Amino acid sequence: MDKTLENIIELSHHVREHVPSQSSLEELKKRVADIAITSYGAFNATPVKLAMNALMPSSGNRNSTVFFTNNKISTENAAFINGTMTRYLDYNDTYLSKEALHPSDNIPPIIGMAEGGSHSGIDILKSAYVAYNVVCGLSDAVSIRDRGWDHVTYISISSAAGMSHLLELNHEKFSHAMNLSINNNISMRQTRAGELSMWKGATAANACRNSVFGVNLAEKGFTGPAPIFEGEMGFFRQVSGEMSPDFVTDHMGKTMIKNYPVEYHAMSAAEVAEQLKDEITGKIESVDVETFRVAHTIIVKDPEKLRPKTRETADHSLPYIIAYTLKYGAPTPNSYDDKFLRDETILHLIDRMKFTVTKKFDSMYPEYLPVKIEVKTDRGTFSKELDAPKGHNKKPYTWDDLKVKASRMMGEDSAKELINLSRSFEKRSPEEYLEVLRNVKTQR
Repeated sequence: MDKTLENIIELSHHVREHVPSQSSLEELKKRVADIAITSYGAFNATPVKLAMNALMPSSGNRNSTVFFTNNKISTENAAFINGTMTRYLDYNDTYLSKEALHPSDNIPPIIGMAEGGSHSGIDILKSAYVAYNVVCGLSDAVSIRDRGWDHVTYISISSAAGMSHLLELNHEKFSHAMNLSINNNISMRQTRAGELSMWKGATAANACRNSVFGVNLAEKGFTGPAPIFEGEMGFFRQVSGEMSPDFVTDHMGKTMIKNYPVEYHAMSAAEVAEQLKDEITGKIESVDVETFRVAHTIIVKDPEKLRPKTRETADHSLPYIIAYTLKYGAPTPNSYDDKFLRDETILHLIDRMKFTVTKKFDSMYPEYLPVKIEVKTDRGTFSKELDAPKGHNKKPYTWDDLKVKASRMMGEDSAKELINLSRSFEKRSPEEYLEVLRNVKTQR
């Protein structure tokens, strides 16, 4: 028997019988609102439009709504399009551990699976809770990034668990849903190496799409290879190495909502740079940045980060994010337009930067997200240090913060409607949620 798979199924059984804590439900409801906010901002993004052109119209035995539209397409394709919308701006939530990832990538396929049935908001929240605890437990256990695999491989596991929970699959079907969703759903880390492509913002959505496919097959009795984790050629031997994930601990309190649309390891730096912008005087001569190893590895070391040519590379470039913020202020979804990527003042600042990984900051991660930026100008030296940014689990987002984020993206009226529905989501239906999103689209 595959112990890891049994532990996931045991988690599902526990959640079926016990409602998560009120604090965890509140955080999950915030994530339901947050994915709508981030998706709205990406609705007209080129990769989203390309995906719509490629995958619509379509239909299947199970169909789901494309966010902000009246269009229903196969649930697999809706998971890809809605998931790409959720993820594309690099603005949805984050979990930092041995592996850094975005747990709310799990929510769009769960909502899609819930649509058209008898599922309520509380069913969606409990299914998302299963997915969150699975993906965060895996993240705590092993970094597959260090083995050349992308973190969305973990999303394929967690999304399948969340959807299997939602559909109340029996033990055998739940097992095969996981087997089918994992076996052919392993993603290479090349997605986030060098110059980044559109796929960076879509690969988690693809993992979820493939998991929808696996869950749909298993629900009808299709079987998959087993034991998927502990088998001779299973996940442990081929991908992760041996591990013992903790799926019991409630991880919700350590997930974090993003305050800026930047790769999360740049969040403290963006906040510090925004503060420094209002204080520095004179012509900038140099910028010294102290950071930690993981940030340097992911968003500094590649030469492409010094001259990003795509938005996907720019929002994963700490030099670019700091330079943009020192020049223009807080990053927004528009901060990665071509005119900024070619902006000589930004490139000039990047060339004056030096990055140092310190032992102190390395020891603080991932509990904290430390950074220190020192800017020298012809009028003096300006310096700030920060351990944790706004939205970090040390400084969590409130509903008021989320309303401000929503208002920036979709206007105050739509933000108010979305937040009001999300705050009572456990009593609502997926159809009510999707209707609110359609109304936002109408006001666009």
